Amino acid sequence: MKPRDNTAAFTLVEVMIAIAIFFMAMFAILGVMSAGVHAAAILRNSGPTAGMVAAELSQSNALEEGSFSGNFKDIDIYRNYHWVEDVRKVTTNGLFQVDFVVVDPNGVQSSILSTLFYRPDSKNGMGLQQH
Repeated sequence: MKPRDNTAAFTLVEVMIAIAIFFMAMFAILGVMSAGVHAAAILRNSGPTAGMVAAELSQSNALEEGSFSGNFKDIDIYRNYHWVEDVRKVTTNGLFQVDFVVVDPNGVQSSILSTLFYRPDSKNGMGLQQH
């Protein structure tokens, strides 16, 4: 009888190392997927942000000093939320600081943002307006 050639098969140690590498890779992939699902769930359950209001205001070419308020009536799930923005001129060359606050239906501030806008075409003025 002819002796077996030991180089034709995997050893038990090689198989165990391959299985260990496979399971480490699978747990890493499952951890990333779990973090992604968690982040998506948080985004789905959160309300509107002050960044949404700032994005809308950023499309304007001119700003006016004062306090402005509004709501999210165009978006059904955010209908009971409202926002307030305070615009004040920081320098004479058209730099404005705008403070945004989003208030949830319970009256709690849910999102706050303060940002600077450069709008040299803006006029000086004060007033409380509604968008």
